[in-house]
Amino acid sequence: MAFQVSPGVLVQERDLTRIIPAVSTAIGAFAGSFNKGPLDEIVSISSEQELVETFGKPDSSNFEYFFSAANFLQYSNSLRVVRATQTSAVNASTSGTGVLIKNTDDWTNNYASGGSAGNADFVAREAGTDGNNLLVSVCPNATAYEQNAVTTLNDSSTSVGDTTVTVTSGTGINVGDILSFSTTAATNDYDDGEQYRVTGVSTNDITIVQHPRGTGGLKRALTDGCNIRRRWRYYDSVDGAPGTSAYVSDRNGSGDELHVVVVDEDGGISGVPGTILETYSNVSKASDAKDPQGNDNYYPNVIYTKSRHIWWTKHNSSGSNWGNAASGTTFTAVNTPTSESLSGGSNGSTVTTGQLKDAYDKFADAETVDISLIIAGPCDATHIENLITIAENRKDCVAFVSPERADVVNVTNGNTQKQNVIDFYSSISSSSYVTFDSGYKYMYDRYNDVYRYVPLNGDMAGLCARTDLIADSWFSPAGFNRGVVRGAVKLAFNPTKTQRDELYPKRINPVATFPGQGTVLFGDRTGLATPSAFDRINVRRLFITLEKAISTASKFQLFEFNDEFTRANFRNIVEPFLREVQGRRGITDFLVVCDETNNTGDVIDRNEFKAEIFVKPARSINFITLSFVATRTGVSFDEVAG
Repeated sequence: MAFQVSPGVLVQERDLTRIIPAVSTAIGAFAGSFNKGPLDEIVSISSEQELVETFGKPDSSNFEYFFSAANFLQYSNSLRVVRATQTSAVNASTSGTGVLIKNTDDWTNNYASGGSAGNADFVAREAGTDGNNLLVSVCPNATAYEQNAVTTLNDSSTSVGDTTVTVTSGTGINVGDILSFSTTAATNDYDDGEQYRVTGVSTNDITIVQHPRGTGGLKRALTDGCNIRRRWRYYDSVDGAPGTSAYVSDRNGSGDELHVVVVDEDGGISGVPGTILETYSNVSKASDAKDPQGNDNYYPNVIYTKSRHIWWTKHNSSGSNWGNAASGTTFTAVNTPTSESLSGGSNGSTVTTGQLKDAYDKFADAETVDISLIIAGPCDATHIENLITIAENRKDCVAFVSPERADVVNVTNGNTQKQNVIDFYSSISSSSYVTFDSGYKYMYDRYNDVYRYVPLNGDMAGLCARTDLIADSWFSPAGFNRGVVRGAVKLAFNPTKTQRDELYPKRINPVATFPGQGTVLFGDRTGLATPSAFDRINVRRLFITLEKAISTASKFQLFEFNDEFTRANFRNIVEPFLREVQGRRGITDFLVVCDETNNTGDVIDRNEFKAEIFVKPARSINFITLSFVATRTGVSFDEVAG
């Protein structure tokens, strides 16, 4: 406390209400191959619908990855997903050359200053073929928005239905422009009820269709010499022509406003060709521009903040001063709107084990990324070893893995499947931070109306997450109460009792189908080869929960004094928590030692603090023996049962 130097009252508070906090134990982690979404970036997903919206629907090349994640989401609503960077995956661009911009950090670090994406003004937000559907149209000033009497008709023989007219000069009219014709020669009384979209320009011959129908030619014959008004194709999707914003005008600048429209040109995103996806009206070319509410109005930053479909990468090369500060700047007029299709985007080829490792490494830091259940998806031995390394280094999560597809799918002999699975797992490192299942399930792919074989590890992790929801993390996820697998039409390998007897001692948890009872996880072993309490998944997850919760609370002892007050405070926090776990059947007994016996003078002088926590974990039942004894009628049960 502070020392008072004159009479007075000093009021202080001391907080002795600290407790062990609740910690998450059911957050899944997955990385794999997808057709859309940011690359090498962790995204939180809460449902299969959100998975589809963010990473796209499955196809014949990535369905195992997609359904490993989707199957987990049948049991839980908390999944962290990373899209791995596949070989040759690139974003579509307005230059037609693919550019790889992985995610927000990549754009901010390498492209935000402009010019780093070659000759492209805009690049699709995500790598993949979806970006090839996009068109970006920019209206840079009022003249580009609308021109009256830009040219006159030079065609004396027009008639209803014509789709080609001849003008005095085609200069200034571009494909996509909207044209209106005056009712008589040399007047400006345009009939807005008769508008036409330009579909082609060849010298002075203009090909047109009715707007917005997109079909049919002239609605009436035109008078030779009548005037023509040209408008930007998307003029009716914004509020008037761009001009000078109040922010720039107040700083003696001019001509900063422009409009940007993002269009699903081919219909591959919205399902309807020509659908306007995003509109940015009256955004500014000034780098320091603000809108009337004080928000950033510089158009590259607005697109960065709000767009789901594109990145800005370069200013229009026909303009000057674009990107300069507002004060005293005249932003050079560009009188022609631009409409640029994006192309060159590619999903990339099949993801490699090395690319998967890079993606899963995003989950490596336990201090910044909170996960509990690592889903492997399709596996090989190297991939499994990488996941075991992550789990063991973190010490707060478990990896769930399956055998290779070729070990069980389209292998007709059950004993061959059994031996393939045993041989595959025999080389995998011993660890209590991994669990092995026995194969693949056959399930319906509603996105492609086919049935597919998918690895079971997404379901195994999901069963643990569901166990947390209906019981606690220290309950076994196996058996008929909590271990029923959803969505399984059949199993690629359905082990018999004899085969299960061989699999289980080899650290492999069989998944079996029982008539009338469903498909069930029928084992709760970890991948630990040494006989130990930690060779059971419920014990491993019990200790993860205890260690995670108590270590989180222990951080608040840092930089306190190592004296009896601090040690007693620590015991008073930990012991009620352990009593609660005991009451919820996680442990049968415990002891907390945190006193002068393990915090000796030497320990205190080294600025250390020690606590030893002994627990007796509850064990799951793996084997049941039932003895039925027949006795004679006159025999007393006390005699035979004693």
